[in-house]
Amino acid sequence: MRILGLDYGDRTIGVAVSDEMGWTAQGVETIRRESKEKDLSRLQQIIAHYGVERIVVGLPKNMNGTIGPRAELSQSFASFLAERTGLPVELWDERLTTMAAEKMLIAADVSRQKRKKVIDKMAATLILQGYLDAKAR
Repeated sequence: MRILGLDYGDRTIGVAVSDEMGWTAQGVETIRRESKEKDLSRLQQIIAHYGVERIVVGLPKNMNGTIGPRAELSQSFASFLAERTGLPVELWDERLTTMAAEKMLIAADVSRQKRKKVIDKMAATLILQGYLDAKAR
């Protein structure tokens, strides 16, 4: 069963997908957001292409574990996806994933310009991998 991992942001959506065994996450792309309908259309294409059966959306909680405005937007997006795709959608705590992705890219000596292009895809990969690892335990 393939699982889709999403890092939902104001301007982009980072996308990752699991392997069929649900062991590893691979970054797929970064969707440049245009409108909810266009974003959904692209996600539906990815879902069909990979045969996705579940979606995991990163939930950017505050450091103290509370839900702020950014997390509320992610919750709303997750509900929208569940309603429109008919797939189960789970929220996954994504605190610090973007920072972790940035540190990994810096350690790999990726230029600032290239980092901007892949940071959201990398964050989605970390969100999904965290989910997969937790479910495997």
